[in-house]
Amino acid sequence: MYEDSWYSFVPDHALKRTPSTSQNTAHKRRESLLQQPNGGKQSDAAEPLRQLFEEPETSIDPPEPTLTRRAKSYSDFYRVVRAQLSRDAAAKKRRKRTKGGKGLEALMVEKPEHTIPFRGLLPARSLDAELVEASQHGYLLYRDQLEMTERHLDTLLADADGALHLLTSLADSFRYVDTQTSSFQAQCDDLLSEEKRLRKLADEVGTDLHYYAYLDGVTRRLNAPGASRLVDHENFSEILTNLDACIAFMAKHPEYRDAESYLARYQSLLTKALHLLEVGFTSHLDRVSAEISRQILATQSEAARHALAYGRAEEMVLAADGLVANVQCAIRSCYDQLGNPIPGQNFDYYSNTAINLFSSYSDVRDRDLRPITQHDLETFRKETKEVNAETACRNFIKQCYERSFNEAALFAKIFSIEPQYSMDTQSAYVALKTQQKALVNAANVAPIATNVQSVLQTSELQVICNLLGWITNEYLLLEYDEEETRYSVHCHDLTARLLMEHIWPFTDNCFENEVAKSISKAPISPESLKITPIINGVASSNAHPIAKRALELLAMYDQAMPKERSQKSSPVIFRIVHETILALQRAESRLKTNKAANPDPDPDLFMIKNLLILKNGLVSLEIGDVRAQPSGMQHFGHIWDTLSPQNWMGLFRGILGGTLSLGLWSSSADPAATANGMATTGRNQTDQDASEKLDELLRQSIYAFTQRWGTLINAARGGKRGAQSLATTEKELDEKLMTAFGGQPEVMAKLKEAIQINAQAQKEVKAEKGSR
Repeated sequence: MYEDSWYSFVPDHALKRTPSTSQNTAHKRRESLLQQPNGGKQSDAAEPLRQLFEEPETSIDPPEPTLTRRAKSYSDFYRVVRAQLSRDAAAKKRRKRTKGGKGLEALMVEKPEHTIPFRGLLPARSLDAELVEASQHGYLLYRDQLEMTERHLDTLLADADGALHLLTSLADSFRYVDTQTSSFQAQCDDLLSEEKRLRKLADEVGTDLHYYAYLDGVTRRLNAPGASRLVDHENFSEILTNLDACIAFMAKHPEYRDAESYLARYQSLLTKALHLLEVGFTSHLDRVSAEISRQILATQSEAARHALAYGRAEEMVLAADGLVANVQCAIRSCYDQLGNPIPGQNFDYYSNTAINLFSSYSDVRDRDLRPITQHDLETFRKETKEVNAETACRNFIKQCYERSFNEAALFAKIFSIEPQYSMDTQSAYVALKTQQKALVNAANVAPIATNVQSVLQTSELQVICNLLGWITNEYLLLEYDEEETRYSVHCHDLTARLLMEHIWPFTDNCFENEVAKSISKAPISPESLKITPIINGVASSNAHPIAKRALELLAMYDQAMPKERSQKSSPVIFRIVHETILALQRAESRLKTNKAANPDPDPDLFMIKNLLILKNGLVSLEIGDVRAQPSGMQHFGHIWDTLSPQNWMGLFRGILGGTLSLGLWSSSADPAATANGMATTGRNQTDQDASEKLDELLRQSIYAFTQRWGTLINAARGGKRGAQSLATTEKELDEKLMTAFGGQPEVMAKLKEAIQINAQAQKEVKAEKGSR
């Protein structure tokens, strides 16, 4: 009935349930394979059984299993579940959109009553079960995950509960142990505190006993037969340090048993130790000196002597390094690096030892270098005679500075200090300064001053000023781009001390002598009292010889001294100005005495001329309180402003007929005070400032001159009997002013203005007096 060829239409791949079968058509029941073909066309292919297959998207195969990450916590698990539910819902929506309404009909296909099983087809019941299983796969997986999470959470809860019980039991145990051991801990703390106290007390007792026990050992060492050799070893400084500590301890605790006795014994041992150091160092210097001095005397070469005096001597002295180190330790116990004193319990002991060491060293160096210093002095005297005093002094000072710098370097290497200038009587500088030797060092500049002053004593004053100016510019004033070296600093310090302690006082004395000779005791000849015409427009060309000499002395002093010493506080400046004023007053008195016989020159005009010249010199040299002014008679404007001639009329009205003399009017008195007789001219001249005294005399002379000529002008204008005509009077005034101040029209104009104002003031005063 059925032929096998019917079954040949079923392809082999149809037996395989793969999702790759194309099912683009909608779900419909396929025709039965039992139906026979119509007709005899056996070759026609039958349609596949579409009703038995699904779309690729609805394959009955179960989905691939996925491994869900185990949740670490409840929040993490919740996030994983939500993500899985979102993915399941999205897949379900896609299936619904793909299958549409026909998908449900495919699932509801009726089961045929008679099915003929054949190879390659599955039963309908199996397909339904697989379909149900596939549709519920996501939910089943979610249920399994929930069950697994539940078990995991139960485990976590059980573990947490166990840990909580364990921690509770541990806390109870710790509280119990703490309760039981608190008292024991307190006892232990008390024991530890007591142990620390006892240990500290034992240390203090042991330390205090050490200061007592050290006495026997150090006494045996310092009194031993070979104690003098201790100073050659470096550990000798430990003995000094320990003795200092013992003395300080006994002095700090006088209440201890036998503290005074131990203090005295330790001080005695310190004195003995320092004495051993002095003896050892002096002996070492003598051994070095014996060889160095012999070699210096045996040679005549300057280079060889210099090498022996400094290079070889330094090498031999420092060869005893232990002894030198002990000496440095003793020196630094009382002085710092710059030679300043270090206060302490044992300062007197160490300072006396330091002074003795310095003295021994200075004696040895002065003895060893005596041939060199003698040669330098001979060269200096020879240059003084053959060349000149100024050049010889310059070369000698340079040589001494170089020698002093080398000595200071050697001294610093041996004693480890560099003494600087100090006024403290306990400093190392003062200790060295008191030891005056022929050799120049950092603290001893007296040999330079002594030899230089012996030559300058017989030299001219200008030579002294030139030498002072050279020293100041060469060593005190450094150029802007000049590098400061150790040598320049050393020379600067030496120069400062040389000038302040020796050369400046010597120069001041020389100026005092010159002032006394050329100003105070200078004779006043009748020829010098005349006012000659100005030569070549130089204002000082017709000044009095005393005024000219005063200007020369002021210029020389300003050249030789720094500005700090040439101000108004300088006694030399005051002496020059003061003696010049006195000399000019003597000349004025002589003119007034001989005025009847010789009316020319005018005494007041003579004083105005010479005092203005002197004032101009002070201003131009910036001496006193006066500052630099324009060239010419720049001082006159300052004096004129001080006089204030515009206020003279008020002054005259205040006097009203009194004696019009400027002798009652000074710079420190106003018109009212002057009218009451409060003048300052009666003060002691030596108590006044030189510039102030000069200004006061200028005001007196100017007022007297303008008052007299104002009277003559009024008499000429009023036609008074015996008076000259106005033209003759003015011509005579012009001649006098031209002779005294030729080439200085500003001075002449100011004086004429003052005369006119004075004349007008006298006229008004006379009118007011007549009206009364």
